[in-house]
Amino acid sequence: MEISAKGRLEVRITPADVGKRVSVRRLGEPGTGSEKFTDTVGVLTSWDGGVLMITRRDGETVRIPENTLVAGKVVPAAPARRRGPAATYPELAHIAARAWRPVESERLGEWELRAAGGFTRRANSVLPLGDPGLPLDAALAAVRRWYGERGLPAYVQTATGAEGTQELLCAELERRGWVREVTAELWTGALAPVADRAEGAGVVLSRTADEAWLARYRRKGVGEVALRVVASGPSVWFASVPAAGEGEPPAAIGRCVVDGRWAGFAAVEVAPGRRRQGLATEVMAALARRALDEGASAAWLQVETDNEGGRALYRALGFLPHHACHHYRAPEKPGGREADEETGTDLPEGPEASARSGCP
Repeated sequence: MEISAKGRLEVRITPADVGKRVSVRRLGEPGTGSEKFTDTVGVLTSWDGGVLMITRRDGETVRIPENTLVAGKVVPAAPARRRGPAATYPELAHIAARAWRPVESERLGEWELRAAGGFTRRANSVLPLGDPGLPLDAALAAVRRWYGERGLPAYVQTATGAEGTQELLCAELERRGWVREVTAELWTGALAPVADRAEGAGVVLSRTADEAWLARYRRKGVGEVALRVVASGPSVWFASVPAAGEGEPPAAIGRCVVDGRWAGFAAVEVAPGRRRQGLATEVMAALARRALDEGASAAWLQVETDNEGGRALYRALGFLPHHACHHYRAPEKPGGREADEETGTDLPEGPEASARSGCP
């Protein structure tokens, strides 16, 4: 907190600091516990009518009455990680987008409108990396028209919690009634430790997803459009651990996209009866070694915020959160078709388990 030379706490932020990362201390609310003060760090997204709105790293918005402030200051952007690969949000956003391409896309200024018949939110949402070239209301109206013409709900994919993320856009969407449906996190880590974690014995790698691989892939609606999305990316590899019985789906599968120095892991799934046997780690290790052979050195993956088992596994492999990802859906209008409930990436629910996850 900001403390003056005389030892007093001071409020050193004003409405002119909207859009900046701040740290504030306020008086605790009556009945909330024994703590006298509550601290909040995040991006100041508005200061109107005597109320501050601050968006935290995870995308949650905190409402703070101005008259409860006892200290506040502008702070630097989210600190750089002390270990693991350094990367900006725009770099990772472009990498993740190239790893899961839509069937159709169109530019709206620096926004990309993406569609793939409703298969996953990531492939059917706007990626707003810059200026749409229109006032926000006009841009959102154009977005709704574009998706409406394709019989799809309108989604905008945003991010919070890192330098260059979109806290202000999130706040503007919420003011207009857009609803945040899913939050996940993008994690990064060094690639070599993943490759060294297991031998990758018994893992079969392929450039294509065959019928056996797809039989283990749990996502709904895997048709021709979905196959085009799953196979998209600069250098895509599919991994399988064959099942013990003939004609059965693989015991485990995974997908990796190599793009320059980055390798992105997704669709890691293990048969229920084979979980907690190290198969997910074997799959990731085999894919990591192939990515290293292609010149990659850093890795990323996406995991939903309530996937505690998966998060523990990825921490053990050296991954740490970089930023949070969100999908905002336009207010409902009659006649729109619901999107697939999946979020775009499958990763383990716990050590050697599997569950939905993904940067929404």
